[in-house]
Amino acid sequence: MIPISAALKIIKNQVGKLSTEKVEIAQSCGRVLAEEIRADMDLPPFNRSQMDGFAVKTKDTENAPVKLKIVGMSSAGTGFDEKIKTGEAVRIMTGARVPDGANTVQKVELTTESDGFITILEPTKLQQHIINRAEEIKKGAKIFDKGEIITEQKIAVLASFGYAEVKVAKKPQTAILATGSEIVEIDEKPKQDQIRNSNSVMLKALAEKYADVEILPIVKDDLQNLKSKIQTALAPCDVLIISGGVSVGDYDFTKPALRELGAEIFFEKVSLKPGKPTVFAKLDDKLIFGLPGNPVSVAVTFYLFVRTALLKMQNAANCELKQGYAVASAKIKGAKERDCFLPVQVETDKGGKFVVESVCFSGSSNFIAFSNANALVFVPKGENYAPGDVVEIAYLP
Repeated sequence: MIPISAALKIIKNQVGKLSTEKVEIAQSCGRVLAEEIRADMDLPPFNRSQMDGFAVKTKDTENAPVKLKIVGMSSAGTGFDEKIKTGEAVRIMTGARVPDGANTVQKVELTTESDGFITILEPTKLQQHIINRAEEIKKGAKIFDKGEIITEQKIAVLASFGYAEVKVAKKPQTAILATGSEIVEIDEKPKQDQIRNSNSVMLKALAEKYADVEILPIVKDDLQNLKSKIQTALAPCDVLIISGGVSVGDYDFTKPALRELGAEIFFEKVSLKPGKPTVFAKLDDKLIFGLPGNPVSVAVTFYLFVRTALLKMQNAANCELKQGYAVASAKIKGAKERDCFLPVQVETDKGGKFVVESVCFSGSSNFIAFSNANALVFVPKGENYAPGDVVEIAYLP
């Protein structure tokens, strides 16, 4: 039984890097950048007004209220191209270019207009309501680095600097294989001693953020059949995720099948609760994860191990879950011999503190409780936490 940190180190050392491709930015969310993103222009590209109002000279407003002549208008997309003089004002819209000669903007609410003149009711300050050229970023500056994951918030940035297509790492081709004679498909009514296949569809939902995923038909508890299905599944994919059959029971055939196929098994037990019997193996250059059958164990081990591998294959800068700290609101019980990653809700209390709330988790089969979790709380082996203790958490993406 190896520590979680050792398991992660092994996985990272065994992961190869995938090639790259160009994709349209509309299809790039969740992809890992394979190029630096740099500004191809200043932003803003001109001095820009933050308000609807009037562009004027600060000096002209010192003795406000003051009456100025309106000599033109600057709107978004159509600026005022002349230089304004003393005693003049230009009507300006939010986002429009501030004309030469103007160094401040007074918002329309502090003006009155009559017969081609505007009365500025209050003095203005230098650069008031103006964002100067290149104040946000200068041409040539790096915005995003290789290895960053493209999020929805990054799309507008890519578009603004001309990246109609972006270079990203290819997604790993990933197959999901559920095992167990007790498993039936979702649309079937389980008979006595049977359960529906919740693991495969959950794993697909988790993995397709980072990979191209295919769910394979359920494999019953038969060693020769499982060997055949694993061999077939591996041919077109980079990663195979197997759920179930990884413990030491009479019908747990995942490890025997991998050994007989000649796979190298790097670890088969991790000091982790839930998720102790997790298997990581490799056959040729294909990665194989054998995850426990209980759905919470499947989810936790996916987040800790499989997600890390999928992102590492794409050369992502940050492959592991984002970590932080919160305050326990109730007692959190750990395990004597294993580290725990337990599902919890992290909320903000009235004082602004992040607080860990229980989700009534009763074990690795309690997927209903897990459905309410937004984080995992880390409890080192042999430790328990009392209300008010500061605890380490890993946020679920």
